[in-house]
Amino acid sequence: MRVSLSILYLASAITMAAAPVDPPLDRQGVEFSHAGAKALLLDLHVPAGPGPFPAAILVHGGGFDGGSRSTNVRPLFNVLADAGFAWFSIDYRLAPEARLPEAMGDVNAAVKWVKDHAATYHVDVTKIALIGESAGGLLVNYAGTHETRVAAVVDIYGPVDYGKLALQRRDHPERFNMKTIDAHAANGGGIHFFGVERLDAAGLAKLQALAPITAVHAGMPPFLCIHGTKDDQVSYEQSPAMCQAMQKVGASCELITVEGGGHGMSTWRELEMQHWKPEMIAWLRKTLTVN
Repeated sequence: MRVSLSILYLASAITMAAAPVDPPLDRQGVEFSHAGAKALLLDLHVPAGPGPFPAAILVHGGGFDGGSRSTNVRPLFNVLADAGFAWFSIDYRLAPEARLPEAMGDVNAAVKWVKDHAATYHVDVTKIALIGESAGGLLVNYAGTHETRVAAVVDIYGPVDYGKLALQRRDHPERFNMKTIDAHAANGGGIHFFGVERLDAAGLAKLQALAPITAVHAGMPPFLCIHGTKDDQVSYEQSPAMCQAMQKVGASCELITVEGGGHGMSTWRELEMQHWKPEMIAWLRKTLTVN
């Protein structure tokens, strides 16, 4: 009898060892929504294993009129994948054809799509973070301060007060890369993306009404802001200002400062700047309660 049981245990162990494990999944150009005849696409990565996995929805920058899901947020791909996160990098409608409401509609459609397809891609719907950089940072800031339901928001050098930023650019152009900024504005980006044509009283009032920093409230998801001190497109002080505003109402916000960092993760090449990667993952694990 003991021999038979031993044989059964051995056979069971062999069967378990040979059981198939879901391989990692990578897909490009998956349609998550459409605007008229235009398909809105995302790229995705799902780790190996059964899950369910924590997930990040990535929103690229590009001045509201450019950028893509495959380029601007690329520095995040391996960082998240190596930490066991699924990620979904999305495109959204851009200027000059689109403005803020259309872009936000696309971000919200992506969040809904990921939740609706959570079983297919082994996603834990209670552990979804929105991560955006630059213009995409503003979009995730807006999402996190309004009705989008996610567990966490990571803002990487995104504006939170575009009116204040526009005035700084106008009054102190020497602090900014105005060539790039003006090129985006000429193509419908900048203040035009918010339906504003001039920095007069009416224009500033509209920018203020749409600013994420004016919409902070108790009960909003936790935020992590990541920003370089030498940013020449979005002033560094935007991020600590957001954290201060959130903490004032009892919401959670933390800040990772990249000393000497400019505008763009891909430019943070020095070894002493790389701390943002493990610190971001540690924050996500803590905030989403990921083991």
